[in-house]
Amino acid sequence: MCDRVDTFHRVDQIRIQHDKQNLSLYRPTMSCSNPTCFFCTMKEPNILIRRAGIKKCFKEMLSINEQERVLILSSLWNIAMTQPEDPEFPSLGIFKCMVNLLHKSISDRAWLLDGQNVYVPYYAAHIVGSYTMNRFEFAEKAVESGVINPLLDLMRGKMSWLEQRVAVRALGHLASYDGTFEALAVYEEEVVKLTMGLASSCAEVVYKEFVAVKDANKRVKYHKNLITRGVGGLETENRKAEEWASQIQCWSLHLLNCFAIRGRSIDIICNKEFLKELSSMWGGLVNHTSPAGVGLIRILCHTPLGRIRVSESREVIESICNLSRSSDDWQYMGIDCLLLLLHDQNTRYKVLEIVSFYLFDLVELRELGERSKLGQKITRALLIDFKNGKSRFNNPEVEKILKEIWVLKVDKKKKERSMSGEKLEEKRVLVSLIKQQANHSFWLGDIDTAVMKYTEGVELCPLRLKKERIVLYSNRAQCYLLLNNPDAAISDSTRALSISNPVNSHVKSLWRRSQAYYMKGLAKESLMDCLMFINAFVTADKKKHTKIPYYAVHMIKKLMDSTWFFLSAKSKLSNNAIPSSDPGRSKEELTNDERLIAGLYTILEDPVIRKEGHATRRKMHRYGSRKKSFMAQSI
Repeated sequence: MCDRVDTFHRVDQIRIQHDKQNLSLYRPTMSCSNPTCFFCTMKEPNILIRRAGIKKCFKEMLSINEQERVLILSSLWNIAMTQPEDPEFPSLGIFKCMVNLLHKSISDRAWLLDGQNVYVPYYAAHIVGSYTMNRFEFAEKAVESGVINPLLDLMRGKMSWLEQRVAVRALGHLASYDGTFEALAVYEEEVVKLTMGLASSCAEVVYKEFVAVKDANKRVKYHKNLITRGVGGLETENRKAEEWASQIQCWSLHLLNCFAIRGRSIDIICNKEFLKELSSMWGGLVNHTSPAGVGLIRILCHTPLGRIRVSESREVIESICNLSRSSDDWQYMGIDCLLLLLHDQNTRYKVLEIVSFYLFDLVELRELGERSKLGQKITRALLIDFKNGKSRFNNPEVEKILKEIWVLKVDKKKKERSMSGEKLEEKRVLVSLIKQQANHSFWLGDIDTAVMKYTEGVELCPLRLKKERIVLYSNRAQCYLLLNNPDAAISDSTRALSISNPVNSHVKSLWRRSQAYYMKGLAKESLMDCLMFINAFVTADKKKHTKIPYYAVHMIKKLMDSTWFFLSAKSKLSNNAIPSSDPGRSKEELTNDERLIAGLYTILEDPVIRKEGHATRRKMHRYGSRKKSFMAQSI
């Protein structure tokens, strides 16, 4: 869990406070003035006495001093985080205790605002979520204790986004088990709509109510304390707020997944506007284990209604297509969605015109993770009704693409099976000569001729000569960049990456595709390729002391700004005007550093969803105006 890194500091604070009250866990010689002290009870060597004391403490939690109550809850929170499968507390009534605390917090505002009681709902909901994360029997006890209603109240916004975060987390865990799902499904329509709203609005709410409040003293104090655990200043608060806002979205999508995977509320979830928002929800670098929007879209594509609704949105289809031609960890999910749509006769001809242009570049893809022969599956899906150069689809452009796939994957493959080793070597030599001619034209600045020569080489090169084909595709992609044709550059670099071994490992193609995506304004796809490009330098032979190119680092900074989780929220709040220390300056007058700083807070985040059974960007134009220093990195 994301908070686990902070627990040790908090534990130290608890122990210090406990010592001050002569309730030390580590000084048995010191007497305690409280005969029902929870911490002293925890030290009791007699198991029966200790369990009876803990059970009594849970029953009397509402009647003890508010400072001690929060101190106990903080300690229970730490134990639930670090030992979520320990059955002792769940068997002694911790869930009933948390339910009573939540009900009191929600119904009695005066009590909630008394001293430190404002921390109670957060800790209580978090404890419930931690214990129900991995064990069904704990989840069953929690539901029997009545946790659903107060958690729903928190989700409804009875307090703040901070409590909504832990409430949706806990409800998501309860919905993960078939045995407890139905108890939540009683409120199905409300839960689904609440969760969709939470997923859509969380970034805007957290930014407006917390991050955009520049004066640290004006931020809600208990929010600051829970977010940072008393460590770090404004920057740390903003970084953690970004993580937590992203978690709200990821956990909301996880809860929606629990309904969708059971075929429930598909019609509600497939709202046209929500699907568009869903396609742009990105697990990304903040919560790198979450497939976010595409994970839910893939589940929807397993249902007939979901496929129809997804196929009706060109924006959603194009977003999935862009994902399928990226080095994102969830590339395979994008491909899965497209294959499901192509295999359904009700959606195939709605999407074929769009997806064929993208999937053509992936027909030679071998495997992604545990998925093998993906290229063959893509080829079969595209050519289902295409035989002997004919198709039922009446679109000249699509016909041309399908025919090219047929020639590449069927005709050319058959012809090469009988090719002798001598003939193969002759082809290799000829392709090498053509490549040299293309390189020569490139260096002379005749980019159009270079493209023609590289194309000639691609058409002549046997499929078995993968290394030669990778270079031809990648070099032609560079030419297309210089000709300001990013679509063609993406297509060629994707083809090179699809046949590289392992997949998506050809460094120059990653860099070229990253530039092409940047030119098209697809910052997320560009960022993933740029990160893979940099990773190649990080994992290189350390003895060589390989340095990461400065242009790639600069590109990363710009892309982090463009993919910042709060970017859209900030734009809405400021009406597209970027605030600065000088309100008289326009957006164009701000320095690069000022525009970048917000996006550089967070790179990694711990898992949040449990799984269950370049150089400085240069204008791309013709080589005649280029310097040779740029060309040195091109071919």
